[in-house]
Amino acid sequence: MTYKLLALNIDGTILKSNSRVTKQTKEAIEYVKEKGVHVTLATSRPFPAAKKIAKSLKLEDCLITSDGAFIASEVDEPIFVRRIKEEKALQIADVLERYECHIRVMHDHYSIGNKVKQRNHLIAKMTIGVGDPLFYPITFVDSICDQLMENPIAPPKIQVQFFNKEEERKAIQQLETMVAGIRLFESEKGRLEIVSAGVSKARGLQTLGHYLGISSDQMVAIGSQDNDLDMISQVGLGVAMGNATNSVKEVADWVTRSNEQNGVAYMVREVFRKQLRLPL
Repeated sequence: MTYKLLALNIDGTILKSNSRVTKQTKEAIEYVKEKGVHVTLATSRPFPAAKKIAKSLKLEDCLITSDGAFIASEVDEPIFVRRIKEEKALQIADVLERYECHIRVMHDHYSIGNKVKQRNHLIAKMTIGVGDPLFYPITFVDSICDQLMENPIAPPKIQVQFFNKEEERKAIQQLETMVAGIRLFESEKGRLEIVSAGVSKARGLQTLGHYLGISSDQMVAIGSQDNDLDMISQVGLGVAMGNATNSVKEVADWVTRSNEQNGVAYMVREVFRKQLRLPL
């Protein structure tokens, strides 16, 4: 099989635990690009945060961001975007503010976060690692609901960090009962991702493939988290990182080394070394 597109998750895949990309990973990505293969990032991060990493890797293709809700090469010219409608975003915020959690409403150019009380009763500004605030600024507010009522927005995604498993369970149950047309999933322990129904990285890859004229069986996807499951299981070659969850490893066609052991670089060399350069 000749592969024409390589999709890479960011966190736990191309980034090491210190949030850096190794020289070996950069060289491997350049190696596969020289063979005429399209390279994209498929990430839960918002577009501006993903774009910063893409620039460091010299990637020019469209990026699949916000778990498939926003696909673009430039932030103001998306080829696909599916937003949570303004009234639904307000509904979601109204439910979540009844629980102890940090809410992040993630728009195209910025995000809005709530201030949360820590155990010492001081107001703290919680952060979720989505990149340099100079590239993707965040505004902290006392009430997300009040903010959205005054300035309604339709974000591609809302991200929530819970501090208590029971609180998370109750919030999910209430959201599923009260708000239709959304998809909820946990990307890692205590972290809930909320997008519009039908949005996923797999759908994002299909959309990008249609745009580029590339079929799913001509794609390679590499990931490590449970929100990578669908894209890994629906491409020609699905690869799990050595540090991936067991669920991801079970559906993958191949398991490479961990992100601490240059797993992306190892996989790229093994899979693409015999593939001839694609014609222009």
